[in-house]
This record gives sequence, C-alpha cells and structure tokens, in this order.
Amino acid sequence: MPSCWLLQPWPTATRPSLPTFSFTQIKTADVLKELQNLNPYKSAGLDNLDPLFLKLSAAIVATTITSLFNLSFVSSEIPKDWKAASVIPLFKRGDTLDPNCYRHTCIFILPCLSKVFESQVNKQITDHFESHRTFSAVQSGFRAVHGCTSATLKVLNDIITAIDKRQYCAAVFIDLAKAFDSVNHRILIGRLNSLCFSNDCLAWFTNYFSDRVQCVKLEGMLSGPLAVSMGVPQGSILRPTLFSVYINDVALAACNSLIHLYADDTILYTSGPSLDTVLTNLQTSFNAIQHSFRGLQLLLNASKTKCRLFNRSLPAPARPTSITTLDCSDLENVNNYKYLGVWLDCKLSFHTHIKHLQSKIKSRIGFLFRNKASFTHAARLTLVKLTILPILHFGDVIYKIASNTLLSKLDTVYHSAIRFVTKSPYTTHHCDLYALVGWPSLHIRRQTHWLQVIYKSMLGKALPYLSLLVTITTKSLKLETFISLTNFKHQLSEQLTNRCSCT
Repeated sequence: MPSCWLLQPWPTATRPSLPTFSFTQIKTADVLKELQNLNPYKSAGLDNLDPLFLKLSAAIVATTITSLFNLSFVSSEIPKDWKAASVIPLFKRGDTLDPNCYRHTCIFILPCLSKVFESQVNKQITDHFESHRTFSAVQSGFRAVHGCTSATLKVLNDIITAIDKRQYCAAVFIDLAKAFDSVNHRILIGRLNSLCFSNDCLAWFTNYFSDRVQCVKLEGMLSGPLAVSMGVPQGSILRPTLFSVYINDVALAACNSLIHLYADDTILYTSGPSLDTVLTNLQTSFNAIQHSFRGLQLLLNASKTKCRLFNRSLPAPARPTSITTLDCSDLENVNNYKYLGVWLDCKLSFHTHIKHLQSKIKSRIGFLFRNKASFTHAARLTLVKLTILPILHFGDVIYKIASNTLLSKLDTVYHSAIRFVTKSPYTTHHCDLYALVGWPSLHIRRQTHWLQVIYKSMLGKALPYLSLLVTITTKSLKLETFISLTNFKHQLSEQLTNRCSCT
C-alpha cells in the first residue's frame, strides 16, 4: 500500500492500546442466513442478480459465495461489478427534463452480493470496535443500543443540571455540508491505520474505495459511468461505520466544552455562572472543532449552524455576543432548534415540540377520518399503531417534563385516534376509550418508558452516560438491592396492568 495513503495518527492519549485487527474467515452458515433473509422485493443492482433468485437458491450457492468472500480477503481485491451503483433520481415537480426539479437525495442501488459481503465485514469491524471501546463515549451514531433519544437525554441532562445551578448554558448546533460525500479516502485509511488495522485490511479498504462508479438510471435508460473519488459509498452497509470512524476523534478537540456526536449532527455546549465566560469558552472550543473538521476536509454549513442560549430564570441579554466561524461569519441565535428530532427552546418548555407533534398527528388523523369508511376495525387499529403511536412514543421520555397543560394537548389527539379506531362518539370518556382498545393513557406510556430506562440503568444494561445518572443509595448490593429491584419490577408491572386508570 502506498505510504502516501497513511497519515500520522491523531492523539491517542485517551484511547487504550488496541490489538491488531485482521479479517477472519466468513462462515458459510452466516452467509446462508444473510441470503435467506434477503428482501425479495428489492431491486437488482447493475449485475442483474435478483435478490429473489439468491434467496431461493441460498442453500445451493452459499458455499460458493462464501469462498468468493474469503478469497477477497486473501487477495485484498473486490470485484469491480460490486463497486458499481445505479442512481435513481427522485422527481419533485415541474419539468421532467430539468435536473433542478429532482430531489438532491436519490436512491442508490448496489449489487446484492456486495451488500451481503459488506454486512459480514461490518459485523467484524463493529464487534472489534465495541469490544475494545474504540468509539468515543460521546459518539452515538449508528451504534447498538445508542439512539437519538439516549443522545438527547444525555445532552438535556447536562443542560438542565447547569440551569438548576443557576448557570448560563450556550450551545452551537453544527451542520456540515454533504459530510458523508466529502470523506477523504486517504485520511480515512490513515484513521484505520491509527486504529491498528493490519496491512492486509488497509490494502483491502484501499481497493474497496478505488474504481468506484455510479450510473443514473431513469425510465429504462442508463447513463455512462461516473467515477466516484471521494465520500463513503452511498447505499453501502459500511457507510455509517466508516463515517463514525472518520469523525470519532473530533471530540478530542472540544477543549473546555462538552460535545456529542451523532453521525453528522454535532452539538457543542458549555455552561458557567458568567455569560461572557461561557461565550468565550464556547467560541474557543468552536474554533478548535472547526479546525478539526477542516483537517478532515469537512466543510461547515454556516447558514444551518445555529447558536442557542438556554436560561430559565437568569436575565437574558438583549444582544448576546455572537459566536463566529473561522471565516468571520456570525452564527444566528435561534429561539428553537430541532436536535435529533426534538425541538428545543431556550427555556426547555417543549412548547414548540409538542405543537409540531400535535399538528403532525392532527393532519394524519384528519386523513384517516376522511377515509374511515374504507377501513375495517382491524385495519383502523393497525393504521393507528403504525402511523400515530410511533410519533407519540419517539422521545416521550425527553418531553415528559413538559407542563401538564402542554401534555394534555397530546392527550386530545391521542383520544381522537382511539375514537377513529372504535368509532366512539366525541362524548365518550377517555377512560372508556382506553378500555375499548386495551391501551394505557399517554401518561402511563411515558412513565413506563421512563421506568424501563431506569431499570436498565440499575442493571447495568443501559449506556454508561445514562447509568451514571441513576444511583443506588444502599451500600449493600445483596438483600436491599434485591428488594429494591423486586419492588421496581412490581411497580412496572402495575403500570402495565392498570391500563385503564384515569390520570
């Protein structure tokens, strides 16, 4: 492998020494399982190997395909056909011949076998990273057990803790321009090298990124190939993991501020008793983070990068000092910002978030009511479970601290959804509605989800930064703790059993 592809590794003082990572032989049983689980309705790639064909012939071809995968490890080469993607543009509106009338996001289709292969490679890499705690503790993107809710809980707890201490807290929500498509292959190979990937692995990834092409497919026509010289391949299984590796060490540059990474969404925040000190520290950390991103050849999207000052009771300045980019552009101070799906306002009242939830659910329920004659009872029940409840469940442990007045607005749309299912009149009491469908109130749902978070934390099954928020007061971890956990499970059972209770 050319030495020019290897960069000097970043500081690793916070990372324990890692053992060398090398690919292990893929087992036929694992490939067979992957082939049998293929979605037969997915489109074939440019190699024209249909997923349905591979699924039906899995038992016959699994051994041969496994040998092909393992041969790729030995030779450090990937078939060129597996590195060709077809791109299907999505039309918005207007003239079909105008490229500007198509969405920026397209559908990328890779050969089916390349996805099966990458799935096995990705499993080996992620297992190695997680077992050796390679990823930063503040990196939540595309990791098992992690999610938007856990990341937001961590950030929100830090902010609320500062507010409870009557401190100012300021945050910068960083947006990157086309981050995934801007990854420099040379730098990424250098990152893998610093993580003790073997020379054979580095050679394999070098070949993985080379000679990649994509073709536009539209109305049965196929364009000529266009070389792809940068970015992690769109549509690939390895794309999220490789991007997480690429930006993982950015957290080291946070200085005196706190940081949390979720894919290309980054929040930088700090707190203190003096607003001037808070903004000065935040500016210093923001400058360091920008330099880190520039070193990775990732560009800041200044127009979408926002600043927010959180304060509930402290006086807010009429015109706080602006946070600026390295190009001397002032960041916009916003009253509300949507972070990982949750709208955060300056006082953390969640008024804006609940307003958006209410509006979104109302529009869906309105559509369902207008077409209710077309649905059976079972269909109505399924529709609400699939289109309404997920909206109410997402992040409910985050906004559960909102006022009862705001939360009651969600109860209203929840009751409307149940009336759609049961065809009950508007005058039906909500307790009767719960009994008709066997569902708990939203309050019980939120409490149940919150108790589950606490329970997992007590058992050590939650993320470390969430487990640290739950402390067991008893010194003995024997009888007292057992009784505590038993009572907790009993309480949780009661929450689930008393579904028809009025709140």
